[in-house]
Amino acid sequence: MESKRIVIAGGSGFIGRYLKKRFSEEGYVVHIISRKSGDLQWNNCEQIIEKLNGCEVLINLSGKSVDCRYSFKNKWKILTSRTESTLELHRLIELCEEPPKLWINSSTATIYRHSEDRPMTERNGDLGTGFSVHVAKLWENTFFSIKLPNTKQVALRMAIVLGKGGALTPMVALTKLGFGGKHGNGRQQFSWIHIEDVYQSIQFIMSSENPSKIYNCSSPYPVKNEDLMLILRNQLDKKFGIPLNEQLLKFGALIIRTETELLLKSRWVTPENLVDEGYEFKFPDLRGAISNILN
Repeated sequence: MESKRIVIAGGSGFIGRYLKKRFSEEGYVVHIISRKSGDLQWNNCEQIIEKLNGCEVLINLSGKSVDCRYSFKNKWKILTSRTESTLELHRLIELCEEPPKLWINSSTATIYRHSEDRPMTERNGDLGTGFSVHVAKLWENTFFSIKLPNTKQVALRMAIVLGKGGALTPMVALTKLGFGGKHGNGRQQFSWIHIEDVYQSIQFIMSSENPSKIYNCSSPYPVKNEDLMLILRNQLDKKFGIPLNEQLLKFGALIIRTETELLLKSRWVTPENLVDEGYEFKFPDLRGAISNILN
């Protein structure tokens, strides 16, 4: 009997590699669509359609990293890499005789406004403004613009994913160098999720007969930036960390060619739909999550 198949588009990055490893351990055959390192290439439509036919789930993680300077060229790539890959997957699914049962499209918790007053949930969250929010809105609108009668569609608004790699790596490096103090005023909320809970929440959605259209993929317990940095210092046995004010962060971001938004925007996001539907987080607490990753 043929093993169950999963297709991950844009799966050559930090999250995709982890998902492939975990799903493979559960007996799934996992195919990666990528421009370079995947077993399926974007320009080979027939091969992609063959693997999409009858697969359990399509997970789309495609998109240029936002960890870069927001030049016009990079902004264009950030936007089009998300919308064009989503449109292409729509087209390929429509050509399938037996389309995927479920399509989970990555989105971002950055879609919500800067919030220091209350948490943003799927039902009462306020969408924000600016470039990153515009990308998120257009990405989701593209995803839901074409109805697929035989495929359930779910948008996963992911918070900052913590694991061996990804966003945690530069924060650990800064802390080890002595720059483990708060960023800006330190009051901005840090919404996060352990990479194992990304995998487990996808498994949970796959098992649902009637999943919600949108899920905030984040821990139920976000923390302030100053608390995040304190936890990191404690885990790394650093008694003191030099705080970085907004001016220093802007200078540093210029040097390493990224944007301060990644550190200064207050992302206060909670996973109302996952919690209400009964998902139990493996790593709900940041201290336990970071301890697990570093140790």
